[in-house]
Amino acid sequence: MKREEVLELQEFCKETRRLTVKQIASLGLGHIGGALSMVELLAVLYNKCMNVDPKNPYMEGRDRLVLSKGHCGPGLYTVLAQKGFYPIEELYTLNKPGTILPSHVDMLKTPGIDMSTGSLGQGLSCAAGMAKASKIVGDNAYIYAIVGDGECQEGQIWEAAMTASQFCLDNLITFVDVNKAQCDGWVDEIVSMNHMKDRWESFGFFAQEIDGHDVEQIYEAIERAKETKGVPSVILLNTVKGKGIPMFESMAPKNHHIPITKEMEAQALAELG
Repeated sequence: MKREEVLELQEFCKETRRLTVKQIASLGLGHIGGALSMVELLAVLYNKCMNVDPKNPYMEGRDRLVLSKGHCGPGLYTVLAQKGFYPIEELYTLNKPGTILPSHVDMLKTPGIDMSTGSLGQGLSCAAGMAKASKIVGDNAYIYAIVGDGECQEGQIWEAAMTASQFCLDNLITFVDVNKAQCDGWVDEIVSMNHMKDRWESFGFFAQEIDGHDVEQIYEAIERAKETKGVPSVILLNTVKGKGIPMFESMAPKNHHIPITKEMEAQALAELG
């Protein structure tokens, strides 16, 4: 990736964080921590990797993203707005009456959302089904899924992993947002997911572990995943919950879903620069 491309992505990420903070602050509370930890991933996907068209969000053969950790929808909503799926102003209707942007992502409400989020753990099953369907129709689409490290405590994640491996779904690329915190505290203190790379490899995945805030590493890992045939891929993203804004970073692991006052919004934007 060229230096200017990296700088453009980094600037995109900064604007994504700014808009995400303003979006959640307009409601007064929300899932800020996990939304901020996956900003770089979303920036790379929607600017460099995914075959999508904001003017035709339901086009046949498009790449699809399943946000299994769907409570972090505000981060995705911001990126979709920046790419032109709907006006930026829609962000400030988050979870309000008549909004197209509910707290958890909904494919029936929001252009660019390919799968609604149900209970945690279900998204990877949906993504595996999409990938299998894509293989059947031969549309050459890639299916991307984002799960949380705490979410990997769910048994259904591993049932889906077995299925993806069984059917050799090399068009499925899964990302694990390893921000090490979940709703109730630190992941390791609840049910440890240590040796994550070994776990996924044992289920037949091509596994990579990278810095989840380095746009160049993310892009290169996705390219390696696409080059790897015959097996599904997983990319483990080492991230920080609340990344980019020291006030929110310092609140971990209690920054999963928090109130954001106007004073906090102003401080967060100042810290972001």
